Amino acid sequence: MRRQKITSGICAQYRGFWPNSGHSSAPTLYRTLTVENILPATGMEDKNMKNETRNDEAVSPVIATILMVAITVVLAGVLYVWAANLAESNTDGDLALYSFSGADGAGADEVVVTMDQGGDLNWASAKVKVAIGQEAAVTAGDCAVDATAPCYTTTETDQAWNVGEAVTITTQGCGADATCTVTVTILNDRDGVTLDTSSIAME
Repeated sequence: MRRQKITSGICAQYRGFWPNSGHSSAPTLYRTLTVENILPATGMEDKNMKNETRNDEAVSPVIATILMVAITVVLAGVLYVWAANLAESNTDGDLALYSFSGADGAGADEVVVTMDQGGDLNWASAKVKVAIGQEAAVTAGDCAVDATAPCYTTTETDQAWNVGEAVTITTQGCGADATCTVTVTILNDRDGVTLDTSSIAME
């Protein structure tokens, strides 16, 4: 009788630990937890997800910054090359831009064009185009080679058009008009660059 009371007391004492055990005998002190009784570690999973999201958010600005720097470097290189080529073709090694002035010549159907500013312009690269009034421009040749108008005559023999040097251009004339406007365009034919244009009133 005493042993039965002790067992009943133990059952009553440990019944709070295993409310759903359904055992009438003394409870077992060790139980194996089932999958249903294991609670998911939601706190740890949420923390990991937040860390991954934070990492993704941190990577995006870094990639954007790298792309912006790369684009800036490429654009700077393109602009530098373009500016260098423009300066070389327009100054021929000199920082001064080309400038020409024109005036009516002493002879009939002649105009005079003088280089006022710029570097030496080699005649192998120079091209002179002449337009009378609204007519299309015609390329002038060297009068020493072909005297057919329009053509130009130089007084220097160094094969280059220099600052202060005047070139006489024989035009096709004004035709029936007493006066006309002659437009002379100087180009660097090698680089395809127009250096200057002068409009001259010819009588």
